[in-house]
Amino acid sequence: MPSDTRILIVDDHEDTLYALESALAPLGYRLGRATSGDEALKEVLRGQVGLLLLDVRMPGVSGLEVVRYMRRVEQTQHIPVILLTGFGPDQELTTAAFRLGVADLVMKPVDPWALRTKVRYLYDAHQHHQALEQEVRRLRVQIREHTETGARPERPALAHTETGARPERPALAHTETGARPERPALPHPDVRVPPQRPSGAHAGELEKDRT
Repeated sequence: MPSDTRILIVDDHEDTLYALESALAPLGYRLGRATSGDEALKEVLRGQVGLLLLDVRMPGVSGLEVVRYMRRVEQTQHIPVILLTGFGPDQELTTAAFRLGVADLVMKPVDPWALRTKVRYLYDAHQHHQALEQEVRRLRVQIREHTETGARPERPALAHTETGARPERPALAHTETGARPERPALPHPDVRVPPQRPSGAHAGELEKDRT
């Protein structure tokens, strides 16, 4: 995501805005502020908002109405929203909020440490999601360009599928021609091996011994 993406804090009380900005300052993210639902919608539609901290009850357009509008617009429907309320647990509000896809509903006064943990996780997850979407769009453009130019990725030729020929195999004489490999002949069992006769000087010595 672009480096100027920011967290938008929306509340109609100046002291609440200041407290939330102080709680989130250690994260090092860019922060923006709005004091009404109308102003929040304008900021969101301008782009570069990566997360919304939104008060539920404000004069004019309420926090829930802001979320309903955001979910109907493709540009803003995936922006994570944390709703803030100072009126205690409300089952009807909780049900309506989560049906709209709100990431969390936080009660005032806000625990700074818990808020920072939630904001860091949601903001970083949204950045990662946006980066993946940009990569998908880039790949789609490349595929469309290849399709329009008629270029196809090269594939190695497969002789046995594209030309009808099969790859050569080494000939096996005993299976394909019916001939068997030659084996050395074995001597007949009746053949007698004659005794070995000594020769040369060694033979003369033996003759002397006999006499």
